[in-house]
Amino acid sequence: MYAVRCNDTIRIYDCYLYRESIREIDGRFYDADEKCWVIPLLPENCSLLALLGASLDDELKALSQSRQKAFVTAGSAHPPARVKAKLYRHQQAAYEFGLEILEQSKGLAILADMGTGKSLMTIAIIGTLMTEKGINKLLVVCPKSIVGVWEEEFKKFADYRYALTMLEGPLGKKREAFGFMQGTALQVVVVNYESCWRLEKEIVKWKPDAIVCDESSKIKNPGTTQSKALHRLGKRTRYNLILTGTPVTNNPLDFFSQYKFLDESIFGPSYYAFRNRYAVMGGFQNHQIIGYRHLAELVEKVHGIAYRIKIEDAVDLPPYIDETRTINLEDKAQALYRMIEKDCYAELSAGEITVRNVLTQLLRLSQCTGGFIRSDDSGVVQQVSSAKLDALEDIVDACLDEGKKVVVFARFVPEIDAIEDMLKQKGIGYALIKGATKDRSEERRRFQEDPETRVFVGQLQTTGMGLTLTAASVAVFFSLDFSYANYDQSRARIRRIGQGEKCVYIHLVCKGTVDEKIMQALRHKGDVAALMVDDWRNLLNG
Repeated sequence: MYAVRCNDTIRIYDCYLYRESIREIDGRFYDADEKCWVIPLLPENCSLLALLGASLDDELKALSQSRQKAFVTAGSAHPPARVKAKLYRHQQAAYEFGLEILEQSKGLAILADMGTGKSLMTIAIIGTLMTEKGINKLLVVCPKSIVGVWEEEFKKFADYRYALTMLEGPLGKKREAFGFMQGTALQVVVVNYESCWRLEKEIVKWKPDAIVCDESSKIKNPGTTQSKALHRLGKRTRYNLILTGTPVTNNPLDFFSQYKFLDESIFGPSYYAFRNRYAVMGGFQNHQIIGYRHLAELVEKVHGIAYRIKIEDAVDLPPYIDETRTINLEDKAQALYRMIEKDCYAELSAGEITVRNVLTQLLRLSQCTGGFIRSDDSGVVQQVSSAKLDALEDIVDACLDEGKKVVVFARFVPEIDAIEDMLKQKGIGYALIKGATKDRSEERRRFQEDPETRVFVGQLQTTGMGLTLTAASVAVFFSLDFSYANYDQSRARIRRIGQGEKCVYIHLVCKGTVDEKIMQALRHKGDVAALMVDDWRNLLNG
């Protein structure tokens, strides 16, 4: 479904499934010649279409403003947010709106695009709930790839006392961790969705005051084991929050399961009653959804406890946003990394220290964090970790759900091959340029012009200069080399003339590895190669 402005009306195309709901809008009519529905040009109609996932033209996007802007006021009934950062206007609005909603409801939805700071908004709200409402225990449930991100975000932003535990490793080890969560500071447990339902008994016994479901589209299917577990857990808490940029990925019924976790009283306990209210059933034995109805009512209920922000509405954000996704290597991969690091240190300590020698050793470590190493004897490439690949998959899914294209830069060919395999398995259209690619202009053209080509994968050294990739506003650095020039040029592929959106750069960095040292040097516009001889010990095991 897509919509365009025409004078004082909105014309809606490809909207057959939504025809019953459009008929409920005052002033609508059907244009048989254009084969589209026509509705009045009103902000609430724009917001309705936007929340349902319709593609809007630029003029309609400008009218689709969040109703929550009224909460950006000079006076506040709540104390300033206890965070180590100045909140942007939309973040302050989310903070005020969230606390007002949680005075009346146990559930809050932060429906915010990637790059707008969902975790910072959440940390701010939780800090005040701790002070004003006495909450003491917080459970954060998120995809496996961003468990480490929450640790970093709390460390970076929380200006209050807390103790945070990430549940990682074997299930037995995760169960034992709950026994150590005690004290007067806010107790925070971060766990991935796959483990949450397996730990339901331990969580119930621990008695969290609040639960945050990050990337809550993971529980949009009400019939899955993890959704059912969170529905049960959500009934036991005082407060529940969901964070997502894409509450609707397939159809408007995606709201039910997420809101059942938040507050069952909003849509009731029964999915079938909800479906019968908002969907038109037909087809074989009346089991097929052939349309939707009462969607204005649905969106009104959703908006009642939801703060919605699109990145284009976040007017005071800088023109680009840098994010670091901290990745935790698996135990075996971590052990292998330490062994390689020890060997590198020994070899350099025993030999001549040159840039070439240091680069060779750091190359081995960078290959390991990317997930692949090459045997010295046979030259065979072995996969030793999937941590970064899993994180990338989550990012790609989130971008595509938000209707965004994405560019992925990687340094090594085995990484690129693995990324390509992942995209093929998921049926995602992609363009690819690496050293062996012959028709590079055609790959670039497909990405820029073909709506089905959603991802561009480029080898860092090959695609760093000359390419225009402005069809994407998100770039992911899967791995980096040691050149600031390559890094800077790569960033310019999406942020150049023709880019109409704010750009988001996401860096996948393995915790406690050379990735952190490289990232630190690049942030300060330093060329890592220039540090090799004098500071190699710090780069290896600092």
